[in-house]
Amino acid sequence: MKTIQSGIFTAILLLSLTAKVKAQYVLKEADTQFELFNYNKAIELYQKAYHKKQTLHAAQRLAETYQLVDNYPQAESWYAIASAMPQSNPENTLYYAKALQNNAKYDEAKTAYQKYISLKPDVSPAQQQIWLASCDSAKYWIKNPVPVTLLNEKGLNSTGSDWGAITYNKGIVFTSDRNQSGDTKKSKPFFKFDGPTKLPDPNNYGWTGNEYLRLYEKSEATDSLKFFALNAQTNYHIGAASFTADGNTLYFTMTRIPEKITRKKGQTATINLEIYSSTKDANGTWGKPVPFRYNRVNEYSVGDPSIAADGNTLYFVSNMPGGKGGTDIYRTTKNSDGTWADAVNLAAVNTSGNERNPFPAADGNFYFSSDGLIGMGGLDIYKARQNAAGLANPVNLGYPVNSPQDDFAYNMDLKGKGFIASNRPGGTGNDDIYSFTAQMILYFKLEGTVYDRKTNLPLSGAIVTLNKQNGGTLTAVTNNQG
Repeated sequence: MKTIQSGIFTAILLLSLTAKVKAQYVLKEADTQFELFNYNKAIELYQKAYHKKQTLHAAQRLAETYQLVDNYPQAESWYAIASAMPQSNPENTLYYAKALQNNAKYDEAKTAYQKYISLKPDVSPAQQQIWLASCDSAKYWIKNPVPVTLLNEKGLNSTGSDWGAITYNKGIVFTSDRNQSGDTKKSKPFFKFDGPTKLPDPNNYGWTGNEYLRLYEKSEATDSLKFFALNAQTNYHIGAASFTADGNTLYFTMTRIPEKITRKKGQTATINLEIYSSTKDANGTWGKPVPFRYNRVNEYSVGDPSIAADGNTLYFVSNMPGGKGGTDIYRTTKNSDGTWADAVNLAAVNTSGNERNPFPAADGNFYFSSDGLIGMGGLDIYKARQNAAGLANPVNLGYPVNSPQDDFAYNMDLKGKGFIASNRPGGTGNDDIYSFTAQMILYFKLEGTVYDRKTNLPLSGAIVTLNKQNGGTLTAVTNNQG
């Protein structure tokens, strides 16, 4: 009997060890796929790992990965689990609050932010105010929408991600990762390579499971949709794009595989985004892409190019060293010899978060997206008036231009036809293109400067609260110009 019992114990022990080894292997493979940006595969593996053993690491990574692929309900669920587990770090509570925001649960989000602030008392008062005021402001904006109607451009949108729409040549050019080939092969790593001979799958992007971003053109006359005829010379991401006023030069973001990849032995390599330009010849054929001065494919990304109406000022986004946050907006002007001058960080609009999609409108307004200002959740669209002193304080465009999810890629032509992109519920795919007309967006703007009573100098970081006649408040934080 003793021998039999020992045998049973040994069998149970071996089974337990085998299960543990399998769980560790699955978790390790999930981490590998996560590091390679293959998020769809990583989610599948983290789910298996968590089912085998409920670890904080697996729960955190599931929450983070769902957030990265814009699955906000699942992100909320997993951050709730991770933040409640023993030895959870405060950041899980912070990202739980952000996920609640994305799901329009503003009261719960505010409570979660307050809990995080209690766990991290060193958070600056200005940042605390941004988080808490965002929850209050979003509720107000939803109850008091601006008089604008957004139309889902169903003729442009797909089940994938569609964004960056601009008018061009009596039609529309936009960016999409829609599935054209029908190929559902297992994706290979993209952006990061795990071996000297392994290159990204040219047909499938591991982050989303879709194809790579491409530029598309829809003709107004024939209503036909086709690839934009650009000689980009890459199998990977192309877009979004910006045209000069005459339509003869195009600036666009592109991902290419460099001849030399910088990486340390035993580590993966990360490929960054670059900006290129192309000019049409007399026959209307787009020329070979010309690299932008600030391309550093092995160091940092540059993207979201936007050329001003004068053709001599280019705005772009980058995570280059020296910025204020994740991605900042920069401006550069063209020298007399055609080269680009030193880039200037637009500190008036940049935050510790991420700024995207700059657009200098012809009427003197500057539009961009940010997740670092008082907003509804995710990226919101803002407007800053350009004046002699630079850029005025940004103003949130309100609801329904903005939503609890990501809202970005604002653009408007000279006739007042405008576009934005959003992954809000009710769309066709992940990101959808919406249109509007300029007359629809109406709101009041109040500007002012806060001065220090003792020094009479502009006061940065001051919290300004306005009491509304019908109850409630609006809150803003002053920039470095007061």
